[in-house]
Amino acid sequence: MSENFFLQQAPFVVPTTDGKLIEEHVGRIATDETNLSVAHMVAPPGWSEPHQNPEFDEYTLMVRGRKQIEINGETVTLKSGESLLVRKGVRVQYSNPFEEEAEYWSVCIPAFSPESVNRENDSST
Repeated sequence: MSENFFLQQAPFVVPTTDGKLIEEHVGRIATDETNLSVAHMVAPPGWSEPHQNPEFDEYTLMVRGRKQIEINGETVTLKSGESLLVRKGVRVQYSNPFEEEAEYWSVCIPAFSPESVNRENDSST
């Protein structure tokens, strides 16, 4: 391993119970990084998660499909090629109510943690 760079060849696959694929490339588990996390995700059709009030800014970059985001009661549909920033401290819910998979990258600053996402009535990832 070089001190000048780090090549991620085995991202951490986060165990989930909802069919969503989460591959953490940079973050608390994959690289012991607390300032930032970068994850590749694929959400199956019909997927949703509870509302949350995260303690981090979250950038979403859509690769394919669509993702629905409810932000303080306002609904945004993010499409392939688009990106979105949801600021920390905002009540948000992510879902894929559509018929195709939603593939995207998520960047959280500071890094995502189960303790700092503050999901409502949920214990899954």
